Amino acid sequence: MTTPSGQVPVTAHTRFASIRARLEAFEPRPGVVAWIYEFLLFGFKQAWACLFGALLLALLLATHLFYPAEAAFARYDFLTCAALAIQIAMLALRLETLDEAKVILAFHLVGTVMELFKTAHGSWQYPEASFLRIGEVPLFSGFMYAAVGSYIARVWRIFDFRFTGYPVEKISVALAVAIYVNFFAHHWLPDFRIPLFAVLGVLFLRTRIWFRVWREDRWMPLLLGWFLVAVFIWFAENLATFSRAWIYPSQKHGWAMVHWGKLGAWYLLMYISFVLVALVHRPRTRNAQRAISPLTL
Repeated sequence: MTTPSGQVPVTAHTRFASIRARLEAFEPRPGVVAWIYEFLLFGFKQAWACLFGALLLALLLATHLFYPAEAAFARYDFLTCAALAIQIAMLALRLETLDEAKVILAFHLVGTVMELFKTAHGSWQYPEASFLRIGEVPLFSGFMYAAVGSYIARVWRIFDFRFTGYPVEKISVALAVAIYVNFFAHHWLPDFRIPLFAVLGVLFLRTRIWFRVWREDRWMPLLLGWFLVAVFIWFAENLATFSRAWIYPSQKHGWAMVHWGKLGAWYLLMYISFVLVALVHRPRTRNAQRAISPLTL
């Protein structure tokens, strides 16, 4: 038996995978109704891929508004424990694979190293006290980077990403390393961000990311896809700084919108994140055979 798209059906192994299977099997009227349905399905899948980050952001806002100031357990420590519990639950419920969890752990380590360096140089700070911390960096901060990794890993799997014009792995990894080093080195050396953007643009100018929401393959320029995600993260960062999860120097005397210039930093970090996940998922060409694997969300 095959689906209307000609694919061999796969077995659902989680409650949410079953929901996804039913949604994809639904048959709306052709034309505009079907287009609207696909758009809504796209939104549902994107929201589901954002689950870890959304839960973490909700915790930041909720604890900012309602966490007792006199509580013996510091708010930051509570956030660390809650984020760890969410990550364990996602593994236990098979919402993430073990390989994806390893990448997310790498995000946590890479992010914590950056946090230690940046807070030491006054780029931002964590204004509240906590016990579970390394230096000036509470341990929950690493989960903010892990949330980005979790999203990319999940959305890659859910939308069955494939590519045309994707550059050689060694070159893409070398560029990611150069961008990461520049995040540190620009404190002493000239900032090579603009040249790095230029190399990134040339390298991926013709790269298309192909994805399947429902029945047909869709595509967009990969450079555009990264920008859209960077904008979304920038909005999330505004909410996070509003909750005083961390603050920038311009926010010491009251919240202010995060500068638009941070979009560039998030774009470059988005690229590093994407390359890390690509080391696990291995970018496939558009014509590669679709993997017949358990349907998971």
